[in-house]
Amino acid sequence: GKCSHGGHFDQSSSQPPRGGINKDSTSPGFSPHHMLHLQAAKLALLASIQAFTLLRNRLGDSGFSRLLDITPASSLSFVLDTTGSMGEEINAAKIQARHIVEQRQGGPMEPVHYILVPFHDPGFGPVFTTSDPDSFWQQLNEIHALGGGDEPEMCLSALELALLHTPPLSDIFVFTDASPKDAFLTNRVESLSQERRCRVTFLVTEDPSRVQGRARREILSPVRFEPYEAVALASGGEVIFTKDQHIRDVAAIVGESMAALVTLPLEPPVIVPGKPLVFSVDGLLQKVTVRMHGEISSFWIKNPAGVFQSQEEGVGPLGHTRCFGQFWMVTLTDPPQRGTWEIQVTAKGTPRVRVQAQTSLDFLFHFGIPMEDGPHPGLYPLTQPVAGLQTQLLVEVTGLGSRGNPGNSPPQFSHVILRRVPEGAKLGQVPLEPLGPPERGLLTASLPPTLLSTPGPLSLELIGQDGGGQGLHRIAPQPCTVAPVLLEFSGPPGFLTPGSKAPLSLRIASFSVPQDLDIRISVNPSFTLTSNLSRVRVGLNESAWGRLWLEVPDSATPDSVVMVTVTALGQEVSLMPPTHAFLRLLVLAPAPGPQLSAPAYSSGPVVTTATPVFHPSTLVTQGRAGGKAGSPWWGTVGGVLLLSLASC
Repeated sequence: GKCSHGGHFDQSSSQPPRGGINKDSTSPGFSPHHMLHLQAAKLALLASIQAFTLLRNRLGDSGFSRLLDITPASSLSFVLDTTGSMGEEINAAKIQARHIVEQRQGGPMEPVHYILVPFHDPGFGPVFTTSDPDSFWQQLNEIHALGGGDEPEMCLSALELALLHTPPLSDIFVFTDASPKDAFLTNRVESLSQERRCRVTFLVTEDPSRVQGRARREILSPVRFEPYEAVALASGGEVIFTKDQHIRDVAAIVGESMAALVTLPLEPPVIVPGKPLVFSVDGLLQKVTVRMHGEISSFWIKNPAGVFQSQEEGVGPLGHTRCFGQFWMVTLTDPPQRGTWEIQVTAKGTPRVRVQAQTSLDFLFHFGIPMEDGPHPGLYPLTQPVAGLQTQLLVEVTGLGSRGNPGNSPPQFSHVILRRVPEGAKLGQVPLEPLGPPERGLLTASLPPTLLSTPGPLSLELIGQDGGGQGLHRIAPQPCTVAPVLLEFSGPPGFLTPGSKAPLSLRIASFSVPQDLDIRISVNPSFTLTSNLSRVRVGLNESAWGRLWLEVPDSATPDSVVMVTVTALGQEVSLMPPTHAFLRLLVLAPAPGPQLSAPAYSSGPVVTTATPVFHPSTLVTQGRAGGKAGSPWWGTVGGVLLLSLASC
């Protein structure tokens, strides 16, 4: 049941195959062939180079990069309102799509997938997915604004469908002139956008204060667009209100701004009347743009030398100003002066300000729990931190090999600042420690439970210095959310087949306060799902387990994706935000020939324990052969298949 490590203390070393595979020790007592370790390592390195070279020659650079996740599989995704009033918006989407395809074709940012999801009322979808830009363009050309014309529409349902089929780290554009009819999906779509790390940008051609225009079935709330604001905030995107005559220009600007850009942190993060917004420009930034939209009466921008530029359109002392209705954009002249810049905005209501720049230096972040027990300690991955749980933060700095780095030494990063979103209140800062050689750009920090005591969204800011000793300041492209409880959701060890019944397992744990929870489960598409868990109480450091059964109908389409969503809600008047876990499963046609029978599962009662044990099942697709601790398990993280062969 386990591999033979070899040595005098290994009882299996005398049985075939003899010798053992232990390469962790140079002691003959533990590793009888320790003198061959270096030779074996060199041989394995040469064999790996040979294998990768063969793969690269066979697949080409693009396919090889995709296989090893060197270049992520980005997509160009559009969610389109197709009601009768959307003619200009659909035309703008077509022009923008064509522009982005032509701009990125043949380059590293060329989309691998093209996704289109139409919606109206009462319907949404179907989703159209292709890898061929010509097919996507043809499908987009066949969409016309027909029928409907009243508000609201099924926008968030269509967006959820797009998120299900869009690869991580992609951009999704939503074109509409209506508020959402399905606002109850807001929190779920927020969580899904963060889990997929997709940025959602809404282009809305109805001003939220406008009371005339398309027909309405009912009197609509002036805050009816708040679900869009919430999803945009959670995903790192934005909501832009414009008018029909400006939609093409605004869409083109927004589309151009998506490639290889970072958003610069503002201090304060939101506009305070009479107080300027401050941002820093370092030597690795170029093509800095300031975008503002709202009922703006005046603004000015000041560089570190004290030079001002006001809102007059055209070329000024600091850059080029353009205006399309309530949308303003200032492109600063390259190279921008290093140092502290200021923006002062006078407006009615709450205008939105965003500063972006092109740079190679950015970062990604991941969360996990250190696992010290067992033969292979490591990091148990989390999609989001959990309140009250000691969590490890892993920072992955990208672009360290860029030629634009000034000085001879690479950038150095010292700490991370955590802020509450959206108000920007500083929660604290934690020091960073390098993990491995500096050129890898991996840093780690320990987040104490006191820092993650309150559920809710927060942002991460990376602080350091470039090779010349000048300050560097980056903000994560997307905020994260501290979950009130831990949800572990795992599926069967394999694929779904039409006509089958698949067991799913769920674990709920609390590490902050006792929780009384309602458990809600949904399936997309609407397959039958039964569960023995609808309400549960978990005490401090307690866990509860449940069993679910998913029935796949005979009519299920092979190669289709099924998403099961579990939501944990606080009962009654609880102010605890919902926690979501998502499980994606693939339906495949049964393979010809003899089939292995699935292990038997019991849908027994809910089990509660006070022992906070972590199993290798998480918010990503995973499974366990036989379903027992210590048995082999598998999982996927970032498109990489992980395998654990029992205790080896």
